[in-house]
Amino acid sequence: MARFNPPSKNSLEIVNPNVEAYLYDLLPARDAVLAEMEARALKERIPIVGPLVGRVFQQLAMISGAKRVMELGSAIGYSTIWWARGVGEGGRVWWTDGSAERAAEARDYVTRAGVAAKVELLVGDAVEKMATVPGEFDVVFCDIDKHGYPKALDAALPRLKKGGLFVCDNTLWSGRVLADPEPGDENTRGVRELNRKSFANDERLFSVLLPLRDGVTIAVKR
Repeated sequence: MARFNPPSKNSLEIVNPNVEAYLYDLLPARDAVLAEMEARALKERIPIVGPLVGRVFQQLAMISGAKRVMELGSAIGYSTIWWARGVGEGGRVWWTDGSAERAAEARDYVTRAGVAAKVELLVGDAVEKMATVPGEFDVVFCDIDKHGYPKALDAALPRLKKGGLFVCDNTLWSGRVLADPEPGDENTRGVRELNRKSFANDERLFSVLLPLRDGVTIAVKR
């Protein structure tokens, strides 16, 4: 069974490995581009969401009728392809990453996946780049450096339409959210703060945290 985000030395299995293997065995084969990206991610330890979570993203876009998706932190564009396929004709996905090299890689992948016309690539700080795109979003997907999660939520909420989705990856953070972070561990602190804000401390959101892979939070803006 492939892992798509390498676990830390202190990681905790979020899903029973046998159950997870069963879930992966149920999946239909991915197309050549996604399969290539998955193999590369495994070999080079590139963090991608993997096909189980990718299917959730595509389904969320299909169910909600989303046409405008802002990705905060997109790496090589794996999740971008799933979102772009979910938004359908006339949809738009904004890809963001701080690396021009990653942008070139993502451009190649989304082109070969047949979704380039739906994707706009923005290189730079993800939250800052979101501010340059006018209009409301149907979905904001957050997968930036974890210490930036609370800031990303604060920036995303005013940009989401009513009924829009804030979706965040790695919100169980290999189980490290179970304990207070050690001094200097700003990534765990950021994930824990995001979890508190999205559930208990913000009445604008109705949230659920799915214990799938490394945890996926889906919050609806009221």
